[in-house]
Amino acid sequence: MHAKDILIDGYGRIREEVHAVVEGLGPDELHARPGPGANSIAWLVWHLTRIQDDHIADAFGLEQVWLADGWEKRFGLGLRRRDTGFGHSPEQVAQVRVDSGDLLTGYYDAVHEQTLGALRSLAAKDLERIVDERWDPPVTLGVRLVSVLSDDLQHAGQAAYVRGLLQSASA
Repeated sequence: MHAKDILIDGYGRIREEVHAVVEGLGPDELHARPGPGANSIAWLVWHLTRIQDDHIADAFGLEQVWLADGWEKRFGLGLRRRDTGFGHSPEQVAQVRVDSGDLLTGYYDAVHEQTLGALRSLAAKDLERIVDERWDPPVTLGVRLVSVLSDDLQHAGQAAYVRGLLQSASA
């Protein structure tokens, strides 16, 4: 098995989790927050997708799907064009509202397709390429890809936890 095959499998697992956590939820559940400073399922899924979109596009010299395919306009959140949710206040978290989970999964699927295309093009030597010199040591493509994978799975897990809290409260 090649490194790119492992990465493709890992990113496929994010897609599975995103769909599982959003499936069957209406706007009330998507926007429910277990506490005043907590994140909603909608925000968590939007944020993990924005991070993947932003970081993969940057690492591979691609345009963000958010901008290139008009997702920014479809969401109509009133945030900065390239906002990824990093450092959002509770008020900004509340701004991330959608009418249905289909918008979230549609955007995620579009980002996932771009990610898969980029991963399929990888050669082993590409993973050593420096993609971010702002860190010490500088970040390689391999490290960036694993970092995004980890971050996305953590946020998908948080969204699943919120879903579980909501389901147990309504039982």
